[in-house]
Amino acid sequence: MRTRNIGGTQVSCLGIGAMSFADFYGPTTEENSFAILDAARAAGVTHIDTSNVYGMGRSERTIGAWLAANPGARAGVHIATKAGITRTADGQRVFDNSLAHMERELDGSLARLGTDCVDLFYVHRYQAAIPVEDVAGTMGRLVEKGKCKAIGFSEIAPSTLRRAHAEHPVAAVQSEYSLSTRLPEMGMLQACEELGVALVAFSPVGRSLLTDTPITRERIAANPFLASNPRMMEPNLSANLKIAEGFRALAAEMGLSAAALAIAWGLHKGGHVVSIPGTRSVAHFAELVAGAEAELTAEDMARVETVLPIGWCHGDRYSRDQWVGPENYC
Repeated sequence: MRTRNIGGTQVSCLGIGAMSFADFYGPTTEENSFAILDAARAAGVTHIDTSNVYGMGRSERTIGAWLAANPGARAGVHIATKAGITRTADGQRVFDNSLAHMERELDGSLARLGTDCVDLFYVHRYQAAIPVEDVAGTMGRLVEKGKCKAIGFSEIAPSTLRRAHAEHPVAAVQSEYSLSTRLPEMGMLQACEELGVALVAFSPVGRSLLTDTPITRERIAANPFLASNPRMMEPNLSANLKIAEGFRALAAEMGLSAAALAIAWGLHKGGHVVSIPGTRSVAHFAELVAGAEAELTAEDMARVETVLPIGWCHGDRYSRDQWVGPENYC
């Protein structure tokens, strides 16, 4: 499998977005998550991307249990986790980028993962009240302590990245990036390439819109995040599903599943892009691997972008509440 650079380490261009190990998109089991990790190992997928808040530690515990059950596997995987999102005593969602909080949460992640160091530690949400230079310095201290090998940020603006990177090298920025969410092309894709930073693309199949089996309305209704997401609400949902029919037909014509073509498109947008789809299905995971291995020509890319031109998707990618935290820079 092709590799990409994250902080001086070569990792597979396709990774695992491990939010799916924590019931976020539907119920799962440890056994099922182990099957995904086994399939990833067999396919040469080395990057695993998780967070302390995915299932309130469940995703990390699952990965830790898999590592414990597979002696020697730790040396062959690149583990990333995140912290910075927390709640007040009355349950209000807030962000905390202080050294005390970030180190305490990282210590908890290390314990759940069963390792003494993670390869990449992200600020899950940047706390804008603190200068980003100070936050980057805080993260750098955790590198110095040997608790993480490299640092990253999630959902920040290109200008914020440049300021952070000037204080301490930033290995990766995690952003939503797909055929349905192309905001990173308005500066982040370019800034990452210029600075030698990996762009880690989450939701690369558009929360299932870019697959052959989009999520059902019943499952959307049962998921609080999706049920309040503008793209998954009517009339936007019906419009998006209709438009995406052309993409699914094109994928079939090209001999790929829709998910595979979505992954291939994203990886062909830059040699610094790492795609981290999440799935609870081994069969679907095989489609994602096929996408990572697919070769697209410039003509293929143009055909894809003709069927799904920039701006095609109806509805914002986040609701007003979901937008609290991510930096919307364009």
